[in-house]
Amino acid sequence: MDGRTTTLGRGGSDLTASIFGAALGSGEVEIWTDVDGILTADPRHVKNAFLVESISYEEAMELSHFGAKVIYLPTIKPALEKDIPIRIKNTFNKSCEGTLVVKEPEASSYLVRGISSMNDVALVRIQGSGMVGVAGFSARLFGALARRGINIILITQSSSEYSICFAVLPSDAEAAGEAVRAEFESEIRLGTIDPPIVETDFSVIAAVGSNMRNTPGISGKFFHSLGRNGISVSAIAQGSSEINISAVILRRNQTKALNAVHEAFFLSSLRSVNVFLVGTGLIGSTLLDQIAGNRDKLAEEYKIRINIVGAADYGKMLLCLNGLDPKRTRALLRKEDTLTEDDIKRDVKLKDYALKDFIAEMKAFNLPNACFCDCTASDEVAAAYYEVLSSSISVVTPNKRANAGAYEYYRNLKDFSRNRGIPFLYETNVCAGLPVISTLRDLFLSGDRIRRIEAVLSGTLSFIFNNFDGGKKFSALVREAKAKGYTEPDPREDLNAMDAARKALILARECGVPIEFSDVEIEPILPAACFEAESVDAFFAELEKADGDFEKRRSSAAAAGRALRYVALVEDGRAKLALREESPGSPFLSLTDADNIVVITTDRYSKLPMVIKGPGAGAQVTAGGIYADILRIARTLV
Repeated sequence: MDGRTTTLGRGGSDLTASIFGAALGSGEVEIWTDVDGILTADPRHVKNAFLVESISYEEAMELSHFGAKVIYLPTIKPALEKDIPIRIKNTFNKSCEGTLVVKEPEASSYLVRGISSMNDVALVRIQGSGMVGVAGFSARLFGALARRGINIILITQSSSEYSICFAVLPSDAEAAGEAVRAEFESEIRLGTIDPPIVETDFSVIAAVGSNMRNTPGISGKFFHSLGRNGISVSAIAQGSSEINISAVILRRNQTKALNAVHEAFFLSSLRSVNVFLVGTGLIGSTLLDQIAGNRDKLAEEYKIRINIVGAADYGKMLLCLNGLDPKRTRALLRKEDTLTEDDIKRDVKLKDYALKDFIAEMKAFNLPNACFCDCTASDEVAAAYYEVLSSSISVVTPNKRANAGAYEYYRNLKDFSRNRGIPFLYETNVCAGLPVISTLRDLFLSGDRIRRIEAVLSGTLSFIFNNFDGGKKFSALVREAKAKGYTEPDPREDLNAMDAARKALILARECGVPIEFSDVEIEPILPAACFEAESVDAFFAELEKADGDFEKRRSSAAAAGRALRYVALVEDGRAKLALREESPGSPFLSLTDADNIVVITTDRYSKLPMVIKGPGAGAQVTAGGIYADILRIARTLV
């Protein structure tokens, strides 16, 4: 203005092209940059972002305002005024058609055109009764800011007029606060308006698209995707044109929010779960094998993707934001394999393991749709579930320690999961992959009343008593069960019935019975001398001494046409396990090998109880049940 030569600043070359294009009446203005065009989201944050082939001037301006730097906002205006298309192309990929910015873009099957964000903003909040119904208040506020040259990025006001919130650049935050305090000094002194609150470290995330106009459910999908991932919204704004919904969130959640919203609007046909696995023993490694073997089919036919992004065992933990190879995960943790050059390029990290460090890394990843999968039998890991759920991370586990521990902890986990909508799934706590927990839950939800549950819950005890028909001694059957791998190395760990008692406790609690483990009545199977033996060999010597007593009890039952089964009973607020004599026609006499059975009597299933029967143990069926729980999480995604 004073005759000096100057530059046009950021985007000056693009603006020049647009000005000349408009002046010359060009058929199209080309903007050459270092990316293929406008993408559905910033690829630095969202790796699944893809090219937007065409977009309206209005949509491009909205995206540009909220941080999409591929096109500079002033560039659009000259072309818009003359209705000249702008094509954005990649200097390094000339074969790509790029993005065409026009007045009427091609129709899109997606509800929005793109997701954009501003990385760093500050919020200024003002509230007080002195604002309500006072004409000219907003004019004073924004006039004070304008006089200081402060640009407002986003504005929102409560319908009660009691508060106003606006976003500015962090560099303007202090000045904005001072401007408000100076303008409303008397109101603040009188207490009718509170002093302004200035907060930093926020980001703005915006969904933009003309298809949003008059389309119900858009805002619901937008905010649901944030809420189910534990992302709180500090402020909300929507333009009157209805092509933009904006939310202010904590800056640390920007990448997570972008991925969550992008998946909701652009990848809703492909649902992803990001799994952090602790424990790669027999169950955990089988789960990894099942995920690896089913990955392609799951993605192609069911549009579900399970990413293993963290795994821990053997004193080590593996982490990779881009996903680990489930086929190599266990070998890497056991040092039977080493990181390759490609692993290092993909930023695969192998570190020493500590549970607190693994959880810290999981939180730092801050991924949407995250799932913590515990395939251990560890009390320490189970004790961390509440912390994990509090971070909006789902929990899937076969580990019974949490649900069979203190009732208060069990109840807190269940309540937190339900109230916050964060899945806590443990179908495999009882009977491996058999649908027992989910069936009980469905019966309750449908209004049925559970009268009684009877069950054989131990595969070891099932095998022993199924085959205790007089052909072999009891001790011989225990040895056979051990040889087949049905027992722990020390069979007393199975024959003490503690594991079956934990399962019975969980079933009781699922029926609404608030009892502790100490309340479960357990009839001992073995004589006390067996548990006092100092070694496994000594145990078997004591067990052989008891063969006569076992045979006497078996033959007594057989004489009456009955057979022995070790059965758990949940009824009238109690849980007990005992050796029972079952008559012909009993569902417990239909068991074979090491199968489990659960017989549920309800108001609706009274004359003929519901029977769930099948393998209640084994790596394949247990891992399959865990896998099914993970897939249940995938099916809940928007």
